[in-house]
Amino acid sequence: MPPFSQSTPISNGFSPNHHHQSTNIITIDVGGQLFQTTKQTLTLAGSNTLFSNLFNSSHHNSIPFLDRDPELFSILLSLLRTGNLPSRSKSFDLQDIIFEAKFYGVSHLLVQSQSNPSQFEPLNLEKSMLLPLSGRNPPSKITTTPNGSLFVSHGSKITSFDWSLQRKSTALTSFTGVDSLLALSSNVVAAGATDFSGLQILDLDLGVVRETLNWDNVTKSSSTVQGIGSSHEFLFSSFESGRRNSNSIVVYDLESFKIVTEVARNEIFGADLGSAIPSTKLNWVPSLSLLMASGSHSGASGVSGNVKFLDLRSGNVVWEIEETTDCFADITVSDTLSAVFKIGVNSGEVSYIDLKNFGSYKSWNYLGDARKANNVKKEGLGCKIECHGNQVFVGKQGELGLWSEVLMGGSKIGKDRIFRKNVLGRAKDLGGNRITNMGFGGNKMFVTRKDQQCVEVWQSSARRF
Repeated sequence: MPPFSQSTPISNGFSPNHHHQSTNIITIDVGGQLFQTTKQTLTLAGSNTLFSNLFNSSHHNSIPFLDRDPELFSILLSLLRTGNLPSRSKSFDLQDIIFEAKFYGVSHLLVQSQSNPSQFEPLNLEKSMLLPLSGRNPPSKITTTPNGSLFVSHGSKITSFDWSLQRKSTALTSFTGVDSLLALSSNVVAAGATDFSGLQILDLDLGVVRETLNWDNVTKSSSTVQGIGSSHEFLFSSFESGRRNSNSIVVYDLESFKIVTEVARNEIFGADLGSAIPSTKLNWVPSLSLLMASGSHSGASGVSGNVKFLDLRSGNVVWEIEETTDCFADITVSDTLSAVFKIGVNSGEVSYIDLKNFGSYKSWNYLGDARKANNVKKEGLGCKIECHGNQVFVGKQGELGLWSEVLMGGSKIGKDRIFRKNVLGRAKDLGGNRITNMGFGGNKMFVTRKDQQCVEVWQSSARRF
């Protein structure tokens, strides 16, 4: 790097704007090397940062001096100018850049540049690294934050990784195994189990239980958690009584954790199988302002289930889909694609219902081979499906695939919609143990597999640090 770096060329001759330029340009001495930038660039760092102090120091007509590494300063100055780290930053340890960014007070800009969701390129994803976990238990659940922080439950432990995946910590819980996990912030998660009473709000930094939320069922027995979800203002928890004779979905305020309302409460009498199925997956649908709650049950006659769209204000079921022919092995909903997607437990094929036909359900539209729907080979057993952006990701046994919509003349109604299937990864990334979880955060995808004590990190090859 040259000893003198400048953002604006300096002219040796007279310029009518010379006075304006000289008052706008700031010279900084970092570790004996001079840098020049503008006041506007320094203000991009925000107030109460060291860069803003440099801006104020320039008013005294003296060159501020910092006894810091000039090369790392150059990288952060480039981050201020462009919003991205320069390519030369790849020759430095990311942890060194993080430490320096914290010193200058611009770590928030570093997080934004390195975990920007717009840098997520689905068709270019490759397995980039493995995150090892301590102990003998494989991951049971994973959850992420928008900036790419990752939380993994394995056995009675929850391991958290920061957005850079450089720092990890592990906390011991009171659960023997965690069956539901949801990130609420960079250090707080909601966790529950099907054999342990209560929904726990855990502060993983402090290693404490902030709240334990229970459902007051009629039999006054324990209330085990079957699923967790959230919207921008609510936390949802699906509970089942310890005696398995009642279930409900409780809605909490996301800030105070106070109960807001209760919906879809079922008291089971006799052989009412439909109401005996608790919801195990809760998805908020912003465009409809409805909660999609789904659950399935395996019995002597096969796998059956239901999908309910719930209005929180009235507590009513607005739309319900009964699943009997090819019940879902897994199911999700996409606001971006305006559709509900499932992978059939019998066929192993992906199908969808267009939300533009909301309330007028007739049948699922198969993206694969609809003829397999009636077989009972359970080819989809254990398969996973998740939506991220405008893509549908499928974990079928050990392989990852995604479905992308192909727009034909702008038509997006019913069977006129066309989706194309793609296989993810390079040849060496394909196959492996059955996929158990998929999660998305920032510009990364996280994958776990059966019996493996690690998490796979998938990134675009062009976006890796």
